[in-house]
Amino acid sequence: MQTVQTDQAPLPLGHYSQAMAHGGLVFVSGQLPINPATGAAAGPSIEEQMEQALANVAAILEAADSGLDRMLKVTIYIADMALWGRANAVYARVLGEHKPARAVVPTLPLHHDYLVEIEAIAAIGDAS
Repeated sequence: MQTVQTDQAPLPLGHYSQAMAHGGLVFVSGQLPINPATGAAAGPSIEEQMEQALANVAAILEAADSGLDRMLKVTIYIADMALWGRANAVYARVLGEHKPARAVVPTLPLHHDYLVEIEAIAAIGDAS
């Protein structure tokens, strides 16, 4: 097993890793919409928060020799299902033709009242 860490995504503040790699897969911990350069939250809109959370996942995947195009399974935790249409539009735009397996889980308010958190499992190396 290998720990994956990059300063291009928010560093863990608790007892967990940004991601763990093993057996050709990388398991990315839930990523909140925090700008790693400033430590501040992305803007208040679901679109801004989806963009930032996906950017954090992308940075961690890149550090593991993977990428958004190699994601196999994505879990999206969302604080209000009424926001899902707008969140899904950002997700579809960012991922393009790639459509990994996915679950969307409505939650109570997330940590610090964020609207979204995203975790992923992806293949390492060649996407084939």
